[in-house]
Amino acid sequence: MSGLPGSVSTALFTDRYELTMVAAALADGTAGRRCAFEVFARRLPDGRRYGVVAGTRRLIDAIADFRFGEAELEMLAGVVDPAALDWLAGYRFTGDVDGYPEGELFFPGSPILSVTGTFADAVVLETLALSILNHDSAVAAAAARMVSAATDRPIIEMGGRRTHEEAAVAAARATYLAGFAATSNLEAGRRYGIPTAGTAAHAFVLLHDDELSAFRSQVASLGAKTTLLVDTYDIRQGIENAITAAGPGLDAIRIDSGDLGVMAHQAREQLDSLGATGTRIVLSGDLDEYAIAALRAEPVDSYGVGTSVVTGSGAPTAGLVYKLVEVDGRPVAKRSTSKESRGGRKSAVRRHKPTGTAVEEVVHPWGAPPVVGPHDRVVPVPMMRGGEPVPDLESLEQGRERLRAALVSVPWEGLKLSRGEPAVPTVFAAAPGGS
Repeated sequence: MSGLPGSVSTALFTDRYELTMVAAALADGTAGRRCAFEVFARRLPDGRRYGVVAGTRRLIDAIADFRFGEAELEMLAGVVDPAALDWLAGYRFTGDVDGYPEGELFFPGSPILSVTGTFADAVVLETLALSILNHDSAVAAAAARMVSAATDRPIIEMGGRRTHEEAAVAAARATYLAGFAATSNLEAGRRYGIPTAGTAAHAFVLLHDDELSAFRSQVASLGAKTTLLVDTYDIRQGIENAITAAGPGLDAIRIDSGDLGVMAHQAREQLDSLGATGTRIVLSGDLDEYAIAALRAEPVDSYGVGTSVVTGSGAPTAGLVYKLVEVDGRPVAKRSTSKESRGGRKSAVRRHKPTGTAVEEVVHPWGAPPVVGPHDRVVPVPMMRGGEPVPDLESLEQGRERLRAALVSVPWEGLKLSRGEPAVPTVFAAAPGGS
């Protein structure tokens, strides 16, 4: 798995406090205790009824490649003592990872990821795990809501200019997992095989002496199976120029401003009057799931979404935490007010009606599962054993299909965009002890 595109080859994706704990644990002899850490959310972001797991495959690849090279060790020489520095020089994760596969839904308390190994081996992964999972899961949840709002109309991810360059690639991957049709980010297309799509911007129209010349140039280069941006000047004139340049066989026009619902109606009428009945209408411009839902009745063929999706549409983090829950087989738990955790390593079973509708998620102590009915499903799966990724980890396409099926299983009220209770209630089969 080492060297996969998008993997992390440096171990400075960690926090100083993690290395402080490693150094102290090495010094007092507790670093080798067998521990279990879990990733979970105490609550969902405000207004959300479900979370979407994304980034686990990226995380597994990153853990497999997690190393402290010479440059990193040189930088850390003044941060930790020589004994800790020697330990870091030989670091290789040798533990196990189990978790919810990509595209799975999660709810408050769901044991999304379980990392078992020595304390030192596992604690040093906290920042890496949370940075990947919190970002990708937040983007995927926002994208899933947009896909549901769009019904069967495709969405293109166009947010690469609104976030960090590497975050843009990860976001494109997460949106595709959630059901987006394509991305404008070419690196995401190269790295993950995601379909790419895009068209010229206003700058190309402004470059030319007039709009018609710009459109003719684009059609001459790309053919009529392209998308022309018609709102640089006057939209009505822009549509007329687009059909003049490309003919009635023009693939699509894009509108990026104005009252999009009104513009879509007027554009459809004008295109039909010009004989371009097959020309599609693409809308973009500060769209989110609420704007998309408001456009359901309009003659729109697809959407382009940027800023809102790459920033989690108001929830830029999934709210996931990474907590120690077991030491040498003994459950441990944090008791701080409003930040409590449940001790003991855990797994989960999701129960369903015979129709396939999910009714509850039963979180239970690891190794003590409840009775699993014919329509129930154990959610976590093995991901790493002995520090090595397990064979046949699910692909991005498989995760995409998993999420599609998971959303079908959610009760209809759980897909509403309005505030409400989690779509599937979490039930704790037992209350593990803690200290």
